[in-house]
Amino acid sequence: MGGSLGELSAVATVIVSLAAAVAYGLRYAAREEKGPAGALVKTLSTGLLAGLVALQPGGAWFWLIPLGLGLGALGDLCLALRGERFFLAGVGAFGLGHLAYAGGFLLQSAALGFDGMAAVEWMALAVLAALVLSTEVWLSPHTGTLRWPVRVYGVLIAAMGVAAILLPAQPGQGWLRLGAGLFIASDLMLSFQMFVVREANLRRRLALILWPAYWGGQALIAWGAVLFWLQGQV
Repeated sequence: MGGSLGELSAVATVIVSLAAAVAYGLRYAAREEKGPAGALVKTLSTGLLAGLVALQPGGAWFWLIPLGLGLGALGDLCLALRGERFFLAGVGAFGLGHLAYAGGFLLQSAALGFDGMAAVEWMALAVLAALVLSTEVWLSPHTGTLRWPVRVYGVLIAAMGVAAILLPAQPGQGWLRLGAGLFIASDLMLSFQMFVVREANLRRRLALILWPAYWGGQALIAWGAVLFWLQGQV
């Protein structure tokens, strides 16, 4: 009975989180001003994922995943508000979230044993390195006084990406990697939207694309981590 109730609660939490994500995407994502309601809905959509994963038992590596999700929720709140202080706070929260994910992935890889690198994984590393280095061409010249915070954030994104690529073969590996990839893609789109694009319609279109990529990435990281933990219980 308790197990069934717990499963029902988990399903209900996921449904509410998804509903909040969809509501934010439809009503607030394309707005320049999110307002208190938009900030609340946005934060709720990822905060619920963090709470749900935090309720699962797991080792030290596993606890870094809800920490990363929680920091993402804090970053969501900050970026939904206006002003450079909130922007820097949001960048800091997301950066620490990437670092938490990277630490969790690496700890899990060390516990299970690294299983080497296939050709496709070396290619993924090369693409990731090219993406991060390319920001010096298309992003850094537009960031002004925020150049170094944005650069540091890029390094933290890369750290999470590398840690995801190094994950050993497990049922959750593909989901974690896909989630990390979507998270990185959403970061790149957000950077492009905030610092490079000036045309209003293109900014709105980018906002509508990057939001599902971001939330989907966070949800897949949560799901992949749960699968990794479940495999360890078999």
